[in-house]
Amino acid sequence: MASLLDQLSAMTTVVADTGDLEAIRRLTPREATTNPSLILAAAQLPDYQELIDATLQQSRQVIGAAAPAEEVISEAIDELAVRFGEEILKVVPGRVSTEVDARLSYDTDATISKARRIVGRYEAAGLDRARVLIKIASTWEGIKAAEVLEREGIHCNLTLLFNLVQAVACAEAGVTLISPFVGRILDWHKKRTGRQSYPGPEDPGVCSVTRIFTYFKTFGHQTQVMGASFRNMEEIVELAGCDLLTIAPKFLDQLGRTEGVLARKLDPANLTDSPGARLQVNDRSFADLMAEDAMASEKLDEGIRGFSKAIEALEAQLGHRLAVLEGEAAFAHAAQEIFLLNDLDGDGTITREEWLGTDAVFDALDTDHDGCLKPEEIRSALGAPLALSAG
Repeated sequence: MASLLDQLSAMTTVVADTGDLEAIRRLTPREATTNPSLILAAAQLPDYQELIDATLQQSRQVIGAAAPAEEVISEAIDELAVRFGEEILKVVPGRVSTEVDARLSYDTDATISKARRIVGRYEAAGLDRARVLIKIASTWEGIKAAEVLEREGIHCNLTLLFNLVQAVACAEAGVTLISPFVGRILDWHKKRTGRQSYPGPEDPGVCSVTRIFTYFKTFGHQTQVMGASFRNMEEIVELAGCDLLTIAPKFLDQLGRTEGVLARKLDPANLTDSPGARLQVNDRSFADLMAEDAMASEKLDEGIRGFSKAIEALEAQLGHRLAVLEGEAAFAHAAQEIFLLNDLDGDGTITREEWLGTDAVFDALDTDHDGCLKPEEIRSALGAPLALSAG
């Protein structure tokens, strides 16, 4: 019997939610998505140290010998994102998503400028912009930026999306793809209600994506729906048939090892739920409806802060490595500073709820799998480079 992964791939475009090239080669997804958190996780692996070093050295040459380290690191982060994307596109037949700096999420013009530069780098490397999706947070400003970019033939993936209002605004802006988050919605409801679990069909994240899918197919929106941020296999099974699903390697492996019949739950030709009334979304109604949705507002803000911290962590690591390469003093407290950014209650550990980065990075750092991060795990996971100054 075919594995659940094989059956899922026959009805849904499977996207690998990782920047680890070896995992992508092994799992053979059609597409892949990456962001600074995933690049940070991949950069801990020895296989990528040569790429990191070469990119930093090239960025120094581009920016100039006298330029501040901050400018070199900014150049290197953009270049690294594209280099990882280039390598991914050698493996997957479809597209790769590359993220705009989350700190620009409320700045339309800056987001447009950054997206154009990223796409320009891909094109300079000989790659068609049609194979690149620019990831942008689903703020009103981000959606308006995507609207401009889509008219220029720069396709966008709107992320950190938690409700129908955000989804409809994206569709009306002509966005290519949206990534509604499943697991983070579940996290919020479990914390709010005190429930430990939900059956798959009742999972609030599953219900949210199902509603968006039904609305889009009913009203003829061409924007694709890609469920993201999964907490368990049941969420994935309940969304079989969604346009795309972006799945972490651990779940892809589990799906590949599991046999059984996978029923298609989402089917444009067989919509069983009512989409409700058609929404009219503009800047005022978007703000009002978001303000009425505590979950979506909180998770959007939290996600932007988390993605921003991931960039800061990557900047810290690259800054340290640049100092090592250029013979300067290393940053002795870099790991501690990264830890303090995430230890919100100051109790000396970071829980999954406190961690504002991606699940993939949390899982990579949580080496003892106890559900929380300790300072020694952060120091260890940031690798030998950060440990040089402590030795």
